[in-house]
This record gives sequence, structure tokens and C-alpha cells, in this order.
Amino acid sequence: MALLQPPSGGQPPEPRREPTAPFHSVQYALRVLESVARHRDGVSEEVIARETELPPGHLAHLLRMLRGEAYLEQLDDGSFVVGESLVLLGSGVDRARALREQLQRTLTDLRDTLGAAIYFSRYHDGELETTQVADGPQTPAVNQWVDFRSAVHATAIGKCLLSQLDHDGRKDHLSRHKTARLTSRTITDERLLLNALDRQPPTVPMLDLQEYAVGTVCAAVPVTAGSSVSCLALSLPVAQAHRLRRAAETLSRRAAPVMLSLSL
Repeated sequence: MALLQPPSGGQPPEPRREPTAPFHSVQYALRVLESVARHRDGVSEEVIARETELPPGHLAHLLRMLRGEAYLEQLDDGSFVVGESLVLLGSGVDRARALREQLQRTLTDLRDTLGAAIYFSRYHDGELETTQVADGPQTPAVNQWVDFRSAVHATAIGKCLLSQLDHDGRKDHLSRHKTARLTSRTITDERLLLNALDRQPPTVPMLDLQEYAVGTVCAAVPVTAGSSVSCLALSLPVAQAHRLRRAAETLSRRAAPVMLSLSL
């Protein structure tokens, strides 16, 4: 696996920066998929560009992403057709299993790219659920010494999910799960926590700097698809805290395939 491990005596390499222009949006990706789906025998990049009205550079990046996620397949003549992932997710036949497998592939790719454990979580029926994790011997998941459901106030995942709720939703959750002190850095004052959530820009990753567990730092970014409340997150040992913000930025840019999977 291409894990970002530090060379002997040196610092770990940073992940390559990727473009952050609006073509990362799910709306543009759906527009491309709709264009390809209209041409059962294949369609050229030029025709897709004309039908979607996307600039060539933006479209080229989207096509690479959609091919990498198997939403599109490129034929020998260079034309594009619908790929296996799109067929499975759109067929209605065991869609839940197809979605889990697609998400797991994406999480595993992110784990290998970022050299960090990766999590997909959602807020469902008033509780946090971490439904999928990609970790490994070199990228261990955080030791869940306190159930995440009881530590929403202290984790990047939990705070990211709370930030997507309205004020009443946040208050309701905190009325059922008290803000216990887990480390010396945990915010236990409900008012301070709510104020911090109100000030959090939706485009900025949520961080946990040893608030949940000493020795671990985390980051989470929202994943929006319809009315669902979910997020992607990563964790690193505190010795690699210098990589956290850059990794979180990459995680945010790479969230598009997950949003797309949930939207189909």
C-alpha cells in the first residue's frame, strides 16, 4: 500500500495538492453521468463538453474521478460509457450492499493516499453511527475507549455532525448526552461548544486536537446528500499532527465521490 510513512530521519511526504474549483461538485458530476447515459454506444469527451457546458480542464478532472470510481468506463476508441458502479447503484438490486462496497473502496483509497485511518459516519435517529472504517497495521483506527455516541462533543466526527443540525437539534442531543471531560482539552461547557459550532464555517474541516483521546488528532468534513447528515473523518497519531490540516484539506476535496454515491 502507498502509505505516507516518514523516511528514516525525515518528515513524511505531504499528499499532492489537487484543484479545488467548483467542478468537484456533485451537481457537475451528475450532469456528466446524465450525458453519458444518454449515449448507450459511447460518447466522446467533446460531445460531453458540449452537452454539459463544462470547461475542458474541469471536465477532464471529473472524467478521471468518475473513471477511478468505476462510474464511467473508457473504451478503446476513447469514448465513454456507463461503468459498473453506476449500473449497480442505479439498478435497485441490493443497492445497499453495492453502496457499502463502493464507499469502502473510496475509504480504502483515501486511507492509502493520506496514510491515515478513514471513517464514514452519519447522524441517524438522534445518534451518531460510524458505519464504515478503513484502517490497517500502519494506519490504526482510534481506540474507542468511550463510545463515540456518548462523546459527540469531543470528537471531530461528532462535532462535524452536530454542526449540520439546527440549534434545536444540537440542544436535543446535548440534553441526552452530557459533555463529560475526556481529556484536559475537552470542551465541557455547553454554551462554549454551541458557540464554537455556530462559528464553524461549513467549508472548513472540524478538528479534534486530543479532545477525545490523548495521543490522537482527528479531522472531519461534512458529506451532504439530500437531507442526510454525514461526514468523512481521519485520525492520526499526535506525532503526525503536522500533517493534519493538509490531510483534512485533501479529505474535503476528495469527498465528492462519497457525496455522489449517496446521491445516486
